[in-house]
Amino acid sequence: MRRFHDEDLAGAEFRECDLSRVRMVGVVMQDAEIDGLITNLVVNGVEVMPYVEAELDRRHPVRLLIRSDRPDDLRAAWRQLRDDWATTTERVRSMPDNSEHQGVDGEWSMVETLRHLVFVHDCWFRRCVLGLTEPFTAMGLGPPHITDLADEQPSLDEVLAVRVRQASEVEAWLAEVTPDQLAATAPVPDDDRWPPYAKGRTVRQCLGTVLNEEWAHHRFCRRDLDKLGSGGY
Repeated sequence: MRRFHDEDLAGAEFRECDLSRVRMVGVVMQDAEIDGLITNLVVNGVEVMPYVEAELDRRHPVRLLIRSDRPDDLRAAWRQLRDDWATTTERVRSMPDNSEHQGVDGEWSMVETLRHLVFVHDCWFRRCVLGLTEPFTAMGLGPPHITDLADEQPSLDEVLAVRVRQASEVEAWLAEVTPDQLAATAPVPDDDRWPPYAKGRTVRQCLGTVLNEEWAHHRFCRRDLDKLGSGGY
């Protein structure tokens, strides 16, 4: 276990790090920002994540639909997520040229974010929910050891065309899905392709990954467009 004692970490950035079971004792943490998969976070003796989760639900009611096991709620969640992305797409079209290709603070640009969601659809919906073994979409953007970030990126319209095609697959499937189908074990192909940790999950859990990724990355995208619009980065 690494220990940091009496270190000045002001301005440090931790990206894609596993900080599970970290203890911070006698620390000074002002104007800090934490974003990630966080559970059981205790601050000065108080478990704060229930408060954080409740506030996120208040700000984003779609999260309640995303967590539901009812097909009608999941269909409503998908419609809301698609509407949110449509609104954000119209917003970026009204911004200065090339805004959709501009990242903020080392994060993905909007086009790169949408490319990542293309990848998420391929691996978590087509592969894990539908059980398909077809190759992933070439423009999809996943972990560095799975996909490559090409020097020449596709245009926003090119990525959106793929997204529309993928969305139609989800909508058609959701229109017919039953609670029993959601509760069934996901038909993940028996090979070593990504994601390796999906086997044994239910269809509902795999769909939940798709919906959560859509929501989380839309939040990130909107946050960064806010910064681009204000020049505050």
